[in-house]
Amino acid sequence: MMGSDVEREISVDTLQLLLGQESVEQGNVPGEILLLAKAIDDPYCLPFIIEEMDELEIEDENMFRFALLRVQIDSELRMNEDIQMHQRRRYVAQVIEKMIFGELLIEIGAQFVE
Repeated sequence: MMGSDVEREISVDTLQLLLGQESVEQGNVPGEILLLAKAIDDPYCLPFIIEEMDELEIEDENMFRFALLRVQIDSELRMNEDIQMHQRRRYVAQVIEKMIFGELLIEIGAQFVE
């Protein structure tokens, strides 16, 4: 799905956040996470990849949803560092989550308890 040019544009820090791992090898990252990372790193590209996001075949929906949740949490925690950047990142994660899942997990916290 994603070419090597796109992989080079994606921050390793973003991949670590999305995957919830301290060590990440880009070659082993699922395509849907690479596309999400592209949108998180460059929020202004979201309008141009929205159809691609909508057509994603997500292999592990829980992993993908928690990646979106991690971005929202990280953005809230770091908001004072760079308010505009973190507002954009949070917005992108929320738009994608609502588009794919219909609601924000953080707003329906009851589903955390299983």
